[in-house]
Amino acid sequence: MPLDVLYAGLGLIILLLAGDALVKGAVNLSLRLGIPALIVSVTVVAFGTSAPELLISIKAVLDGVPGLALGNVVGANTANILLILGLPALIFGLGVGSDTRRSYVFMFIGTLMFIGLGLAGPYVWWHGLILLAGLGLILVDAARSAQAHRRATADALAAQDDQDSLEVADPDMPIWQIVLFLLLGLIGLPFGADLFVDGAVAIARDVGISETVIGLSFVAIGTTLPELATTVMAALRRHADVAIGNVIGSNMFNLMGIIGVAALVGPIPVDPVILRFDLWVMLAATLALAPFVFLRWPMGRAVGAVFTALYLAYLVSIFA
Repeated sequence: MPLDVLYAGLGLIILLLAGDALVKGAVNLSLRLGIPALIVSVTVVAFGTSAPELLISIKAVLDGVPGLALGNVVGANTANILLILGLPALIFGLGVGSDTRRSYVFMFIGTLMFIGLGLAGPYVWWHGLILLAGLGLILVDAARSAQAHRRATADALAAQDDQDSLEVADPDMPIWQIVLFLLLGLIGLPFGADLFVDGAVAIARDVGISETVIGLSFVAIGTTLPELATTVMAALRRHADVAIGNVIGSNMFNLMGIIGVAALVGPIPVDPVILRFDLWVMLAATLALAPFVFLRWPMGRAVGAVFTALYLAYLVSIFA
């Protein structure tokens, strides 16, 4: 037990340091490539911070515990919106920077597709192909958007960047340093999350908690720690593009990429409890984000408190 606590503490420290490095790398990469930080955060940052979910879900299917994989993804997406955005908003307040409406619509469609396939579950190989095809279309659209922005004038691009993040964006930063920041973040985040998850899951299993509940709670929170670390550091740096884009991109990758790949490895049955309750909580959390995206409402401390309280209430409900 003391060793598990030590692992968790060390994991948290690594997560914070790696999250800061990833934010610096992503913002400076967007500046160097001449594209908005939002696009980088929806792709590079989001996929990097979702790496723990991917590894754990594939391993869960191979080990014959697919309920852990599904619970991990559903729980992680709910946590991404209510906790990963709620907690930084509660501490710092969080604005909605660039136009995230298009990315949000893709995330919402992906959520509906995921739920629809779940209702016809279990998730099997052809479900996985459908989900991966949807993710591929989103990536193609992101690439086209990036090309369009690169053709824009330098002045327009400069105006699009957050001026409050000048301490993060350095137009003279050499490319090797940007790559180093990205590598430190992308390697450090899953490593730190793995340390935390190992300790948390070991404690949970000792107590006798079921695999599905472990996936929805301990593993889901543990694997969203990279997103939390990245979002907290982005909020601290006043870079809302990275914070919001990270969550939206991570949710899309979780639903389409992770379950898509995991379903190719083996069938993933849908737990009746997840079907009756948790999928709809995930959908409700997704809808709760809509006003802040479409109406550009800032996520102040009051909103952060509500989101965080809702997530804590959700945790209580799954353990009840």
